[in-house]
Amino acid sequence: MISDMRADATSKRTLSSLYDRIGGEGATRALVEAFYDIVETEPRAEILNILHLRGHGVAHSRIEQFRFLSGFLGGPRLYVERYGHSDVRKMHEHVEISPEARDTWLECMNMAIDKVGISSDAKSELMRHFTRVANMLVNHD
Repeated sequence: MISDMRADATSKRTLSSLYDRIGGEGATRALVEAFYDIVETEPRAEILNILHLRGHGVAHSRIEQFRFLSGFLGGPRLYVERYGHSDVRKMHEHVEISPEARDTWLECMNMAIDKVGISSDAKSELMRHFTRVANMLVNHD
């Protein structure tokens, strides 16, 4: 009986995660792909593309952002399993992030969310979380 209660609680928690509400692995992958497609092609995203090219590159970022977002949104903790943490400040400590880069990142993610067709309720929740984290990452004027 206790194991049934635990399974039921786990099931409810899993079903209510943002990861599952947006569509799980497939939707998370689609969101990351749409985001980086925008970063690589939209002229107004050039600041982000340059930041990624100074680092490990966009291809690397597609993989790592998928891993991170999976756990961040309540799904498999792929980034933590691989690196032992999910500290976004630590992940970005080598990157100078200005308010302009933060705003551009949020704009591109907003566009990506619309492109993959995530519901408005989930979009609002995603953007609230993304905005909170993006504000924490600004480390340069």
